[in-house]
Amino acid sequence: MSTVTDLPNESQTASGGPAPGPVPQQPPRRGDWRGGRIVPFVVAALLGGAAGGAIVAAFGDSGSTKPTTTSAVVTPAAAAVASATPVTAGGTKTIEQIYDAAAPGVVQVNQGNAEGSGFVLDRQGDVVTNAHVVTNGGAVTVSFSNDDRVPARVVGVDNSTDIALLKVTAPASALVPLPLGDSATLQVGDGVVAIGNPFGLDRSATSGIVSALNREITSPNGFGINGVIQTDAAINHGNSGGPLLNMQGQVVGINSQIANSGVDANVGVGFTIPIDTVKQITHDLAASGSISHAYLGVQLTPVDPTIASQANLPVAHGAMIGGVDNGSPAASAGLRPATGTSVIDGTTYGIGGDIITAVDGKPVTSPADVQTAIGALRAGDRISLSVVRADGSKTTISLKAGLQPTTSPSLQSPQP
Repeated sequence: MSTVTDLPNESQTASGGPAPGPVPQQPPRRGDWRGGRIVPFVVAALLGGAAGGAIVAAFGDSGSTKPTTTSAVVTPAAAAVASATPVTAGGTKTIEQIYDAAAPGVVQVNQGNAEGSGFVLDRQGDVVTNAHVVTNGGAVTVSFSNDDRVPARVVGVDNSTDIALLKVTAPASALVPLPLGDSATLQVGDGVVAIGNPFGLDRSATSGIVSALNREITSPNGFGINGVIQTDAAINHGNSGGPLLNMQGQVVGINSQIANSGVDANVGVGFTIPIDTVKQITHDLAASGSISHAYLGVQLTPVDPTIASQANLPVAHGAMIGGVDNGSPAASAGLRPATGTSVIDGTTYGIGGDIITAVDGKPVTSPADVQTAIGALRAGDRISLSVVRADGSKTTISLKAGLQPTTSPSLQSPQP
């Protein structure tokens, strides 16, 4: 596995001026557990001139042989949705029809030299974008057509899901809300359209399909974002925060990251935060301006019949604890991390740790089941874990969820 570093800037901006200097290398971050491989990602924000050179931060593992893991803290408990235009399922539209209807609601978001995309939620001036687009310091502006920038107030930012809610003051006639769809209904192979501002080229459309579902990417503060949509619709620097739409013209996600292949451009592997997560987060941000996530402090690896058979595990389904954060609720409760590794079909898995087989009595078949359960908690809530230990003994551990730290502990100390 190659070492992940920041990608270089382009040599110059579109106007011919020199690009900014190189960005310091970022700490290694974890990626996708699916298939037992850690996938490096880069955020799809553009830093530089309005149509200028791209600077990106690398997301992924540094090439160590640590067992593949994933953080189990992501979504909030709120089940409410943003006050955006409700929609009902309609007939399939052409890409031209989707673009004509949606493009007026796609905006350009700028903060200093950072540039990204966003889209209008309602006629009250609510705009959604990625957190990493508006956490670079300085005033934020939003541009509609003809580069008519207006000041934007940052209502709230959630670095754990990479979502930000902005508020602009503009005539209702200038605000074109985009209808929100249901990301839970997506299937691999569904057609999708991305609209954004790649390299400052405003309101550019690309199309493709849903390549995979339920991926996991790493948030700006190092925690996992689960349920992510993978697409081959071209996503480049400057697309961050822009909408991914289904073929009914409904937003099904926010375009956020691209795979780091070693080239500073799209390679057909982009990642989109599902709109169902966006609805939850923007509702909470609108209500209080902040988000509190529950936290156990475990990293998980999958257990399936193939892994269980080859690694001689005591159960065939569940989520093994690959790591436990020091000082976390999981550590205080006595949950045990992996003690070794096993290579299965060319992939390294952690073994010897506790295997979670149920959460509050509900069976666990994968890390995603545990992540979903934790996402439904608030700090202080209790959760009961059915655990099978390495020797085959069974136990039930009850613990109280903590408040998720500002930054993942995996980023606070060097990785071995």
